[in-house]
Amino acid sequence: MQFRQQALAKLQSPEELDLPVRFARPQGWLALSVTVVVMAAASVWAVTGTVASTVSAPAVLTHGEGSYILQSPVAGQVTEVVAQEGERLPANAPVLKVRTAQGGTTAVVRTVAAGRVTALAATIGAIISTGANVAAVEKVAHADDPLYATVYVPAESAATIPANAAVDLTVQSVPTQQYGVLRGHVKAVGRSVQTPQQISSFLGDSQLGEQFTKKGRPVAVLVRLDRSAATKSGLKWSSADGPPFALASMTLATGSIRLADQRPVDWLLP
Repeated sequence: MQFRQQALAKLQSPEELDLPVRFARPQGWLALSVTVVVMAAASVWAVTGTVASTVSAPAVLTHGEGSYILQSPVAGQVTEVVAQEGERLPANAPVLKVRTAQGGTTAVVRTVAAGRVTALAATIGAIISTGANVAAVEKVAHADDPLYATVYVPAESAATIPANAAVDLTVQSVPTQQYGVLRGHVKAVGRSVQTPQQISSFLGDSQLGEQFTKKGRPVAVLVRLDRSAATKSGLKWSSADGPPFALASMTLATGSIRLADQRPVDWLLP
């Protein structure tokens, strides 16, 4: 009964049209303004902005022409190892001597092209067969020949690598937290996938050929390392100084290559 009397009194009272109406609190206006600004900025970025993506792959530091595996043209016993690991030799230089089984004559195994001996597989007294691998020689004729990096990128990502793309290399022998990453730019992208045999032949290491093809045949990307006179290594790093030593060839690394930028709005279009 009480509620009915209150309702009748409400109907008999005049309309309160002169009272102000509050549509939203100041806090609500602020939240709405922020939301509008964020949505506008997101819309502009979706149309004009770009998203950078990268591809990471195993890499190795080498000289531009790679290496070759020296094989013995004769069978017999090694009587002398003339060359030493790390030694730079001209073309046709003696590497080791082999006493053949026919008549006891001595044959000399020589380099095919000028380069630096990176590995010796033969020792004095060893019995080797014709075609046996006896040494790995990196094709470098001069001490100041520049180092490059070869990154073995998955084949499906190679086509999206732009010319002169930026590359960051995490070198295994260099502490990243202390010295940062090595800087470089893409010089050339291979046109075909690499087999384990091709990689082994280029690097002079059969194990790397198997290692770099575990997840499929990759494409070789040649990276030019950025130079810097301010570092002891002569190369440019993400840190100011870089490591206090020079890098050697056949040093393993991981390369992160920046791919072509993509527009976010393209992702939304069918």
